[in-house]
Amino acid sequence: MFKPSPILVLALTIVLCSSAAHARQFQSSDVETPDHPAVKSVAFMGELMRQRSSGRLWISDVGASDHNSEIFTVAQLRTGTLDMARISVTALHGSVPVTVVPTLPFLFTSVAHRRRILDGPVGAELLASLEAYDLIGLCFYDAGSRSIYMPTRAVRTPADMKGLRIRVQTSPVMAEVMQALGAIPVPIPYGQVRARLAAGTVDAAENNVISYHASRHHEVAKVYSATEHVAPPAVVVFSKRVWDRLPAEDREIVRQAARDSVPYFRKLVDEQEAAARAALASEGVQFVTDVDKAAFVRLLMPLYPKLVTAPRHRDLIDQVRAGE
Repeated sequence: MFKPSPILVLALTIVLCSSAAHARQFQSSDVETPDHPAVKSVAFMGELMRQRSSGRLWISDVGASDHNSEIFTVAQLRTGTLDMARISVTALHGSVPVTVVPTLPFLFTSVAHRRRILDGPVGAELLASLEAYDLIGLCFYDAGSRSIYMPTRAVRTPADMKGLRIRVQTSPVMAEVMQALGAIPVPIPYGQVRARLAAGTVDAAENNVISYHASRHHEVAKVYSATEHVAPPAVVVFSKRVWDRLPAEDREIVRQAARDSVPYFRKLVDEQEAAARAALASEGVQFVTDVDKAAFVRLLMPLYPKLVTAPRHRDLIDQVRAGE
């Protein structure tokens, strides 16, 4: 019977211990439900990491339906108490000023334009800018345009917005947009929106079609007006404190897995948006499409100089427009 030598046993032990030492599971966070394309795509990213690291790296918890606000999530990332998250760029407006740029109203002219910009040099610069704020930007998930929904009333012109108490993401940009339209912005966490709409303590909210359906907001707000006023992308971010402790090889695995999850996400989004619209229509949602977008543009475009003051950030706006 073969009996391994003490030297061979020691060598195998060192190899196994070394492999185990580099094994790492990551915890992520997301405010959306488990069936949302973003949550599924982060899980897909985790599977790519597992495959490419021979099982050493994986995402143990994608944190779906996280009740913490995204502002709180950003704080957790910066302190290293959370490994990664998928958040809206609006959650970064208070700390990373350049993230205001892709949130500007009516900046993108189409889905193809938005995706082209986020995949190109502008997107790369935006992701790189996060490192100075203790975050590693991995990739963008373009979540679609946001529109306004209410229990019974439609919004066709800015005049229909006057005096409305409308839930907005915690962001100075979103507050300015709603104030310019004559509405009263009410920043509350995503998880509270449905209850507040049902109770009537807010009159309206705004989001993309997939999130409107997945969050069941349509059950208490049946009129969806296609204003499509902003299209802030989401971003997959990693804690820099955690990132700095990873070997270079593992960083590259994580970064590439994130990039490769983007086409997967977009395919899910395109499929699920069509499915969500059909489901919403079958449940009695009224889609209002005769919106006077030109009137919204006239009121909101003048906000650009107020919201973006840094010369380099204004240059990025010009690059976005040039890429139409």
